[in-house]
Amino acid sequence: MADDPRIASCVDAHRPRLSSIQEFVFPLSLLLLRLIVCLLAEVGKGKSSGWYLYLSQLPTYYTILATFNDFEIEALQVDDAIWVAQKAVSAIRSEWEEAAPLMRELDFKPKLLMFKTWLWAFATPYFRYEILLIDEISEVSFVHLKVSSRTLHVAWDDAGCLCPIGDLFNYAAPDDDTSSEEQDTEEAMKCQERNVMLEEIKLDSSSERMTDGGYEDSNAYCLYARKRYRKGEQVLLGYGTYTNLELLEHYGFLLDENPNEKTYIQLDSELCTMGTWPKDSLYIHPNGHPSFALLCALRLGATPTNRQKSFSHKIYSGSMLSVENELEVMKRLGSKCVETLQQLPTTAELDGRLVHFLRNLQNSTNWRVDVEQSSFGQEFAAFLRFHSVDLDCTHNQLLVRLLRSLERWELAVRWRCSYKIALTKCVLYCKRLINELSLQ
Repeated sequence: MADDPRIASCVDAHRPRLSSIQEFVFPLSLLLLRLIVCLLAEVGKGKSSGWYLYLSQLPTYYTILATFNDFEIEALQVDDAIWVAQKAVSAIRSEWEEAAPLMRELDFKPKLLMFKTWLWAFATPYFRYEILLIDEISEVSFVHLKVSSRTLHVAWDDAGCLCPIGDLFNYAAPDDDTSSEEQDTEEAMKCQERNVMLEEIKLDSSSERMTDGGYEDSNAYCLYARKRYRKGEQVLLGYGTYTNLELLEHYGFLLDENPNEKTYIQLDSELCTMGTWPKDSLYIHPNGHPSFALLCALRLGATPTNRQKSFSHKIYSGSMLSVENELEVMKRLGSKCVETLQQLPTTAELDGRLVHFLRNLQNSTNWRVDVEQSSFGQEFAAFLRFHSVDLDCTHNQLLVRLLRSLERWELAVRWRCSYKIALTKCVLYCKRLINELSLQ
């Protein structure tokens, strides 16, 4: 933007109004605004843009929650998730409406003023659809698949930047897993000649570097491997701890196995306020176990009011108060999970079959046959009605806009399915603990 004084002056002129409105709607909006406006300005230049080759390789659509339509949002089923999606759509639309005068002042072409174009430009700083693979020790290869990565931070602008090559990395969920050490012996035997070279670039254990990369004194964006990569192995970049709903909201994908996943259920209001635990710490782990804070809150809630203060120190230490108290805790938690599952219109098993059906449709050459052979005819008919498409249309292959919607529908179903699986695991965990405690 600094290289284009016209854009810079227009953004500065609109800054007070945008700051008062947009920063309330979306905290990063003013930063992203600059990046979005610059991106759209470059797109508007067409082939005359110095970034044309890079821009022409960007994806044409994204799957973040803000791109979900009403049908896809309702497919999430869980109220909290639906609220997050609706809020994302509303925030982006508000940003577009507030930025429209600025874009008109910059004489953007009509196509660049459309909401769907703004949505694409907003999502682009968060995404690239390629995978970076190790080919040989000194070479890499690129495979065009749908993955995501975030804008890269630079020292001179809080809005960040789009970085060709640097934005090719897929996401690696951070956790405490150290299983990579288990392959060291075998890897060392197979790659002795490479290890000398790898050791030269490997960070030693006393290094203070805590990130996977950054813009450094060399005036280059440097990225660092935290492990030994083998030929054909995907290179991953960790850029934060996210739940699946957060990944879907900001990056448009989710993980089948996410070590940072948190499943929330509606708890009694007094249970959320009687302790000092933040509400977002009261969740269920992917394996069905309650979080430390949730378990402590439930133990406190199952304690008579006149004894809560005297037992609070023991509860806060994570200790079980008594067999009777723990039985009551497990019964309450298990019942709440069962109640939550019963309120949802479909089961995890049915959702799993629906995901399989939606994936087949996205790769189908004759969708009618697939629909007729499935048990999801009614669901698909509702999908077509929402998109104002006749079930008896003559095309054997689905329209591109329908295929994109199917992809987002599948993501919504996958999310709600994993949500239900976590609750089901919690029910089983509670039943198992109740059986064990009953024998004592």
